[in-house]
Amino acid sequence: MTQIEHVLIIGGGLSGANAAFALREEGFAGRVTLLADEDEWPYERPPMSKGYLRGEDSIDKALVRTPADYETQRVDLRRGVAATAIDVARKTVTTSEGDIHFDALVLATGAAPRRLDVPGAGLENVLYLRDRADSDALREAASEASEIVVVGGGWIGSEVAASLRQMGRSVTFLTSRERPLEHVLGAQVADVYKQAHLDNGVRLVSGRVARLIGKGGVETVETHDMRRLPADLVLVGVGAAPRIDLADGAGLGIQRAAVAVDERLRTSAPGIYAIGDVASAWNPRYGRSLHLEHWDNAIEQGKAVSKSILGQEVSYNRVPYLYSDQYDLGMEYRGYAPEWDDVVVRGDLQRREFHAFWLQRGRVAAAMNVNLWDDGEDLQSLVESRAFVDTGRLADAEVPLVAAA
Repeated sequence: MTQIEHVLIIGGGLSGANAAFALREEGFAGRVTLLADEDEWPYERPPMSKGYLRGEDSIDKALVRTPADYETQRVDLRRGVAATAIDVARKTVTTSEGDIHFDALVLATGAAPRRLDVPGAGLENVLYLRDRADSDALREAASEASEIVVVGGGWIGSEVAASLRQMGRSVTFLTSRERPLEHVLGAQVADVYKQAHLDNGVRLVSGRVARLIGKGGVETVETHDMRRLPADLVLVGVGAAPRIDLADGAGLGIQRAAVAVDERLRTSAPGIYAIGDVASAWNPRYGRSLHLEHWDNAIEQGKAVSKSILGQEVSYNRVPYLYSDQYDLGMEYRGYAPEWDDVVVRGDLQRREFHAFWLQRGRVAAAMNVNLWDDGEDLQSLVESRAFVDTGRLADAEVPLVAAA
């Protein structure tokens, strides 16, 4: 065992809380301090755009661990305490309650919503979604809004547009491409999501925001081609920016606007680590650094960093995983395919029961199951194997997945 006596974790989200409890599961008996700038018990973010936003699930269902677990596992959770600076040489963190010394430090500071940079962006009822307070504010504002415009065709925008429609609100969904999620999934699969929104009464508009118009509160969204969309509430979901201020101020390495870490999740400073949405981690499987804002990545990096801190051999080479639920459209996506040569589909796109595969040079780089839940392990194996596949057999639902390679 190492000589580490105190591990300090900055960030009370999913990755930070998982790191704290993983240290105990790995047998660490020293002090574990978890700083959370929100005055909340650590909770998962995905429900904030889904069940919690719609009022179907309580916050208790989203908690990472029960409040009692922090006491029984001796995790010193300090809610509402913000870290303001890191002194790498002295191994101290300045907080709103004074300085804290550490032997090992984990940065799990997450990300913040990217702001819309157009005239009128500061009007009232232009909202963003990241945390519980944002979700509460959106739910309350939506209950009184007559016309809501959701800006941004990624996962957050798609999920919020779906949730708002399920809440009975009038929704216009403004995306930069013809289909939501087209930049991630390609036109063929993204068309399934487009049709799901249309079937559920969402008005889809492709374009970019030029300005927001209103007197005090927002009243209109004007697009780059001069179309005007009525809106007394705008939800902006145009991505997130890693919260790197602490790391940058401490002189830690920054890579593509995230904290650079190696396969052991170590930053450029000894004894300091970064995980979750704030980290850009070297992944030996892909031979590149990956910055992933996924639920699974937050959990697994929290586990991995505990081993790394305690001197165990760690090489974080996990295949990325994400999931999304919109209306009756549930999916799981495994792999990493920022670009692809071809997309192969097996199953029924019309019924929204299918598998999709993103191919790079004849190999499956990513695989997705939509409303089919029995083949997760086979899809995982297919992605991990990086074997060459026969596209005809891959598309044939009569051929077992394991026989497509």
